Amino acid sequence: MQLGMIGLGRMGGNIVRRLLRDGHQAVVFDQNPEAVAALVAEGATGADSLEDFVARLSVPRAAWVMLPAGAITEATVTSLGGLMAPDDVIIDGGNSLFTDTIRREREVAAAGRHFVGAGISGGEEGALNGPAIMPGGPKESYAALGPLLESIAAQYDGEPCCAWIGTDGAGHFVKMVHNG
Repeated sequence: MQLGMIGLGRMGGNIVRRLLRDGHQAVVFDQNPEAVAALVAEGATGADSLEDFVARLSVPRAAWVMLPAGAITEATVTSLGGLMAPDDVIIDGGNSLFTDTIRREREVAAAGRHFVGAGISGGEEGALNGPAIMPGGPKESYAALGPLLESIAAQYDGEPCCAWIGTDGAGHFVKMVHNG
């Protein structure tokens, strides 16, 4: 499967490495061209703008935003929403406030796209070797993304540490409780 990643810091970059190691394709974008170049050298497809990033993704597109919560995530999700097509999926894997996720889920859905707020646990080592993933959002989004997310998730007793949590910001709500 293919997944796009925006934000190639310690978490985003290591999740891309995990994707590549497990045989998935990754399209990557970051404001830092050196971060993009490093992952291209490891097998990812690089993009030099959000427009280029979206153009390089296979339809239906899945774009994972792994940026700090707040204004940068808000701006990126808004921009992606304008570039993507109906049935495409935007995933926010940062530590966004669940009420922001509820609002974003409704705004993105109004344009015919899917929004998944996913809590990610395990730090940079987990991102590389298998994080716990707590995705919320429309159940049909999980039906499409679940096999990919489960393939890169940590395992416990042979089961992936990943399951659909629910709608209305549930993934980020569970992550907030987890962080507490």
